[in-house]
Order: sequence, then structure tokens, then C-alpha cells
Amino acid sequence: KYQKMFGYMPYFGFQAGLFYAREGYQFKYNENTGYIYRVEGAEKALLDVVELPLLFQFHLDMWNFKIMANLGCYGGYRLAIHRFPGESGNVKDEMVNSFAEHDRRWDYGLKGGAGFALVFEPIEIHFQAMYKHSLSSLYEPDHASKYYYRYAYPSNIVISAGVHFQITKRSGKTKAEIKKQAKEMVYGK
Repeated sequence: KYQKMFGYMPYFGFQAGLFYAREGYQFKYNENTGYIYRVEGAEKALLDVVELPLLFQFHLDMWNFKIMANLGCYGGYRLAIHRFPGESGNVKDEMVNSFAEHDRRWDYGLKGGAGFALVFEPIEIHFQAMYKHSLSSLYEPDHASKYYYRYAYPSNIVISAGVHFQITKRSGKTKAEIKKQAKEMVYGK
């Protein structure tokens, strides 16, 4: 939903949605220690998540083209997990598709991104790159030891393309109309 900021600047909007995604992690072999880190015996895991982002969007419209930038927050829930042992891991059978007691299922964090759109009214084709950083660790940091904490704050980059349909006619003022209105406000008619 686009609104005018201060009643004059039609470049800002509000974006909300509901997303289902698959995220994951995979640990790499550490050549210095000769060790691969594991969580619950798994070197790799995939998580099914659902999230609700609330983003402020800046946009600049040109003839059949739009540039966009987003910034905001999100809340999410981790629905399922699938753990993979790798070559030398050992995941217990009951943990392959189950969360542990110390795993955190609720997620929240920050999101931001940029993109552009091709506008062919009433259709817009959007191309975006989005960065997401979680502020909720994957698990309780003191689950293994009361003295040594381990944190795991996921972050990811998503590149997407989508087709958007305009439900109502566009409204607002063109750049020339805004300049004219500003000039009338300062100098009078």
C-alpha cells in the first residue's frame, strides 16, 4: 500500500505478506582443526518456515520502470526440521525430523533489500534482492553448558522475481504536479 508522506511525497509505501520458505545450514570442514562442527550430530539441516514481514518501501516511478528499496522487520515460526548426518555425523533416529527441547521455533529479525520493476499496467514484474538477519538464535545458547554459550543467528540473501497485479487504478500526483503545488505553496498562485 503506497501512501504520501507528509501529504506531498508519494514515494513511500507499506508492504506486508505471508511467506513460506525453506532455509538451512551446512557446516564446512575446518582445515586448521580437522573438524566439522555438528548440531545434534548433523552437519546439515533444512528448516521449513513461515514468516510475516512488515516492511517500509521507498519507490521511485519512471515511465514503465520502478526502483524500490525495503526495510523493516519480520516474525516467523519454524514448522519442521530435516537433519542430515553427512559423511561422519551421527543423527539419532528420533532427531532426524524432530526439534530438540532446546531448539527455538519462534523467529524474528530484520529484513531489507532493493530491486526494480517493469510496469505494464495493470501488471508489474518485480526483481528483488532481500537480506534477512535473525535476532533469535536457532537454539538456547546455554543448552550444552551453563558456562560456555553457543549462538546461531541465521542470515540469508534471497533473490526473487514475481508478477504483481494492480487491483485498483493508480492515484497520486506526478512529479510535475508536486513541483507546481510546492511552488504555489511558497510563492502563492
